[in-house]
Amino acid sequence: MRAIIALPFLILFVLFALSNTGDVRLALWPTDYSVQLPLSIAMLIAMGVAFLIGSLLVWFSVLGAWRRARRAEHAVAALQTQLRAMQATPIAVLPPPR
Repeated sequence: MRAIIALPFLILFVLFALSNTGDVRLALWPTDYSVQLPLSIAMLIAMGVAFLIGSLLVWFSVLGAWRRARRAEHAVAALQTQLRAMQATPIAVLPPPR
């Protein structure tokens, strides 16, 4: 299953790298630092950074749901122990009225 999903991305990656071999100069604006590298590498670095930023945003948005789920699991465990304790105690039967 993973190969079926990964294979098209691998083919696109190879085609992208082969078709973008020209060099570009990237400069960090407030400083004099610059680097020259192939366009395919620069684009892949940009895509990787965008992927990491998107992953972090999703991770932070899911943290609240994880926290709520953990609280709910603790509440369920507490209620289950309370139910077991109630089931273990004998029920007092009242005598019928006269």
